[in-house]
Amino acid sequence: MLTPLIARLRRLTPIQWVIVALLLWFVLTEIYYLIRQPSLLLARLLILGIAFPVHEFAHAWAAVSLGDETPRLQGRLTLNPLKHLDVFGTILLLINGFGWAKPVQVFPWYLRGKYGMVWVALAGPVSNLILAVLGAVGFRLGAVQLTGASFFGQMIAQFIFINLILFFFNLIPLFPLDGEKIAYHLAPLDWQRQFDRIRPYSIFILIMVAFALPQVFSFLIIGPSQFLLNLLIG
Repeated sequence: MLTPLIARLRRLTPIQWVIVALLLWFVLTEIYYLIRQPSLLLARLLILGIAFPVHEFAHAWAAVSLGDETPRLQGRLTLNPLKHLDVFGTILLLINGFGWAKPVQVFPWYLRGKYGMVWVALAGPVSNLILAVLGAVGFRLGAVQLTGASFFGQMIAQFIFINLILFFFNLIPLFPLDGEKIAYHLAPLDWQRQFDRIRPYSIFILIMVAFALPQVFSFLIIGPSQFLLNLLIG
């Protein structure tokens, strides 16, 4: 089974070898970091087992409630993580804390009301905000403490923080995020045409903002998430 892989590796150019080496270094660094921060690893597992399924279920439930039976027919009206998780998105979340689940397919023309798609798209991020608030209840009641010695407290705080990041990140008005669907279906026709033109390049814009312009990403996502985290857990 290793023979095809070895053959492919032998065909790599020097530049490709450098890229592979950098990726391997990045992955090993993240794994080493997670080994030293087990509370973070468990928080990411909670995101996979709870936050991602709840997020996608919220989309599915909103769509079915508004008249589109597609999510039910495709088996997405469930909290079973196996129905929602994407393999590559799961691996990336565990390694780097950034990942995704399989999007729920929705057909806007089946939805009741002018803003049906807006409510369906909004349901996902709102579910992450609700999970963050629920996660903070223990802190507010004094049942959970955020101290260096509190493994459970650190894990729950990370869970809350990641949910807040997902909330703000998904509201960015760029495809394929929920914010793009919300903005698109609220926008006048002329603006919708602009969204249509930008859509093919949206992924590259997101990557550039996240990796090439980390200050912008921090200002839009990390800063507000940290502010809300401090507000929620005191």
